[in-house]
Amino acid sequence: MVKPEVYRSLGLSDEEYKRIIDLLKREPSTTELAMFSVEWSEHCGYPRSRILLKLLPKKGKYPTLIGEDSGGIIVDDLAIIFKMESHNHPSQIEPKQGAATGIGGIIRDIFTAGARPIASLNSLRFGPLTEPYNRYLLRGVVDGIQFYGNCLGVPTVAGEIYFDESYNGNCLVNVMSIGVAKKDELARAFARGVGNSIMYVGSSTGRDGIGGCSVLASHEFKEGEEKRPTVQIGDPFTEKCLIEATLEALATGHVVGIKDMGAAGLTCSTSEMASVGNSGMEVELQLVPRREADMEPWEIMMSESQERMLVCVKKGKEKEIEKIFSKWDLHAVVIGKVTDDDIVRIKDKGKVVAEIKAHSLTQAPVYDMPYKKPAYLDDLNKLDITKISEPKDYNGVLLKLLGSPTISSKVWVYEQYDHMVQTNTVTLPGSDASVLRLKGTNKAIAATTDCNSRYCYLNPYKGAQIAVAEAARNLVCSGAEPAAVTDCLNFGNPERPDRFWQFKNCVEGVASACKFLNISVVSGNVSFYNESIKGVVNPTPTIGMIGIVDDAHQVCTQYFKKEKEIIILLGISKEELGGSEYLKEVHGQVKGDTPDLDLWLEQAVQRTALDAIRKGLVSSAHDCSEGGLAVALAECCISNKENMVGAVIDSLTFDARKDAALFGESQSRIVLSCSKKSVHKIRDIAERFGAPFQIIGRTGGKELEILVGKRKIINLSVEGMFERWIDSLQSLIMA
Repeated sequence: MVKPEVYRSLGLSDEEYKRIIDLLKREPSTTELAMFSVEWSEHCGYPRSRILLKLLPKKGKYPTLIGEDSGGIIVDDLAIIFKMESHNHPSQIEPKQGAATGIGGIIRDIFTAGARPIASLNSLRFGPLTEPYNRYLLRGVVDGIQFYGNCLGVPTVAGEIYFDESYNGNCLVNVMSIGVAKKDELARAFARGVGNSIMYVGSSTGRDGIGGCSVLASHEFKEGEEKRPTVQIGDPFTEKCLIEATLEALATGHVVGIKDMGAAGLTCSTSEMASVGNSGMEVELQLVPRREADMEPWEIMMSESQERMLVCVKKGKEKEIEKIFSKWDLHAVVIGKVTDDDIVRIKDKGKVVAEIKAHSLTQAPVYDMPYKKPAYLDDLNKLDITKISEPKDYNGVLLKLLGSPTISSKVWVYEQYDHMVQTNTVTLPGSDASVLRLKGTNKAIAATTDCNSRYCYLNPYKGAQIAVAEAARNLVCSGAEPAAVTDCLNFGNPERPDRFWQFKNCVEGVASACKFLNISVVSGNVSFYNESIKGVVNPTPTIGMIGIVDDAHQVCTQYFKKEKEIIILLGISKEELGGSEYLKEVHGQVKGDTPDLDLWLEQAVQRTALDAIRKGLVSSAHDCSEGGLAVALAECCISNKENMVGAVIDSLTFDARKDAALFGESQSRIVLSCSKKSVHKIRDIAERFGAPFQIIGRTGGKELEILVGKRKIINLSVEGMFERWIDSLQSLIMA
């Protein structure tokens, strides 16, 4: 009889242990118990989230591809494969290796689908940089991303970083990868064909990462816990070889299926490949390449050592596959075969140490979790705007916002990333979205990551909708039609009803916005238990979205290009301050409701901007987000260091307080600049789509001037704004 403390230490409940006995009709072995613990963990089996994930739309405006480990869309004869995942818990413990192995893992999900990785993105969350450990985490995570990505030769082209007290005990590291393949050359992650060989390829197996998904990623941090052994160690040079060897092996036509040994390692790859293929599998552990002596069978099955994959190879073709991987100095060893009994059979020195039906492992229990609206939310949503004093110094407010860590330039971060390797990058980091050319075509891909978690904290449903809308808006401002989504859903302990209520509402919000905009959700990840003794993270449903640029010559960027151009505002400025950066940074409050979101208005504004950009009428386009209209205008002036252009805003009309109009974060707003001769054409487009249109000023000079009536309430030099914006984050990091 297995003692309760044994299976509980692996993350299994008493009920789950009883269920295992019922399935096996006997007591489980230690190896079987380990295998169930990882496959039934939230990180692999999604037992607490699976019901709600079914709400996310799988079809959209582009033909959709849904794979085992990643997804994508079809554009002409190409498959664009992409996915986002989290590596939060490992990064909180060992930031460099946690972030590095996150990059390695997500990229393996792309090339095991048969696609060549062409870009990475990231979405990062940390506590305030006034705390030394948060500075250590940020420096370590950035170092890990640049170390792995730069060595690998995959450019890191875009991302975002937010700072909030809720991430003090649990940072978030969400990473995204994009790959491209011919649509008829994709691979699947299954094992089929009785007698076909199962080959282990890549690096050796060690004890690093044991229990990472069941122990580390499926429980919150508790005081005094030491979890460093569960953090994996990555080697980007090995992964680079693995990319080339894998794509070469797939091109032979001898590979039936292939899967990364990511979370849950060999357990995941054996059980899931067998389950998807409706087959069985027999493996001998003594054949597994190891770099550590005396490893127990359960350790081998749970290890999450990096840069390893499992391949199902046509019988008789093993030597050809072995030759390819050996050429790249990688292991390629036959360790088993496909069977017809639907059982995953694990042997060690010929002795059976685990014998489980594949579907029993992969079909984790599904829990209908209780949920309840947090008691504090009703009071938190109350904001009496009349009690918020209007600023006396609007210049000071704008400079303060430009210097806040969330808004200030992230140049210190992205200058450490190689964003030009592979020579696909059209739009460099620092604009609304990154753009990558599709070699051999006139088209390009735009990509972004977005989520304002403060909105999701105040109103999970609407905040999640806004995350989708803003991502789409960023793509549109780059000249791309929003195409499809991958998500990374970061939340606290799902066993607490208030946390699960946040999750439920966020998923419903993402689903509703994607359905309205006709955007499919092709892949994603759920990360629960993001909390510690310091508290729970804000609900953070990060949206990774790609869009398609029909003509790569029509890409648009956010900064003003020329003097004496007309500045247009699409959308409406409302009297909204709830959840804004202004309310938090200037007034020290996180209160109110999130900004309103009218999806019909959002769609009208996006269609207007995209049509105008595609017709060549627009010089620049930039969406209004954190910091509101004033920050958006400032960023238009200062985003291009080589050619900063000022602006005079003297025709702004609004039905709101001045601070709400300038610093409030009303949604569905885009700032355009264009030549005088293009104005009437853009106005006609706006009228056709029903988008509010307003000429608010003109470009030119060396200052940003914003007038209300005849009074200049903001009058700042572009040089002064740039210095505050460019230096603030680095000075905090290096403090």
